[in-house]
Amino acid sequence: MKPKQLHKLSDEEITAFIVKHKDSRPFRILYERYANKVYAKCLSFTKSQAEAEDLAHDIFLKVYLKLRTFKASARFSTWLYSITYHYCVDFVNKVRRDKAHHEAYVSEINAYEEDTHEEEILQIQIEKLKQILEQIKPEDKALLLMKYQDDLPIKDIMVITALSESAVKMRLKRAKAKIIELSRS
Repeated sequence: MKPKQLHKLSDEEITAFIVKHKDSRPFRILYERYANKVYAKCLSFTKSQAEAEDLAHDIFLKVYLKLRTFKASARFSTWLYSITYHYCVDFVNKVRRDKAHHEAYVSEINAYEEDTHEEEILQIQIEKLKQILEQIKPEDKALLLMKYQDDLPIKDIMVITALSESAVKMRLKRAKAKIIELSRS
């Protein structure tokens, strides 16, 4: 297949082509489509351009090595986001355990949801919110970022985190409550 034809294929068709033909060259197309998004997600966890670049490269290497395990029943972008999310959470947990880069993973929440905590969350100043986000668990922070910053639907969050719908909703509710509690102290 010619390179121009490959560019017209869907992500799922490209992954099937790579696996079937054992040809790594079309992986460049997937990389070009998603490199900026993966890098941005990594940057939201690390706040360091160098670390975000390293993580993004590691993630794409991992994705390429696991390409055979991709199930076309899900979208490639959801599968890639799941790997990115788990890799970044693992990185953040390691940083926390090592305490070497404690403040390396700050980001913002830029959206809202209709519930009782919504107005209070929106009233917290951005700087205070950044400080509060540093104090909550990385898993809770990641859920909040997926929901509010990345505007992912609950169904996609369920796939990425391997949690049930009720578990995702409960964890989001608890994380928002923790933010409210910390904002009042």
